[in-house]
Amino acid sequence: MAQFATTLDLAAVRRIVGCPAPMKDPDMADAIVRDSNGAQLNDGDSVTLIKDLKVKGTSETIKRGTLVKNIRLTGNPGEIECSTKQVKGLVLKTEFLKKA
Repeated sequence: MAQFATTLDLAAVRRIVGCPAPMKDPDMADAIVRDSNGAQLNDGDSVTLIKDLKVKGTSETIKRGTLVKNIRLTGNPGEIECSTKQVKGLVLKTEFLKKA
């Protein structure tokens, strides 16, 4: 699988292929997910984008300052799953987010 520089849309790929959503790794249960400023992120938090992000596989660009509500943590401490008005089932890297 190719690596993406700014965003991943793995949830959409999983829906198309029919793969189940990944389960959280029990070893990662104690991993702390942090935003670009070092603030801890939890399930259900709201975050704001700090950079315009092009979404792979679409012509959409999510603008800086976009508020993303109700995030979900993945097994990877560098990524979160979320949905925006433009794109559903989006995976974003935490380095481009700040806690709202």
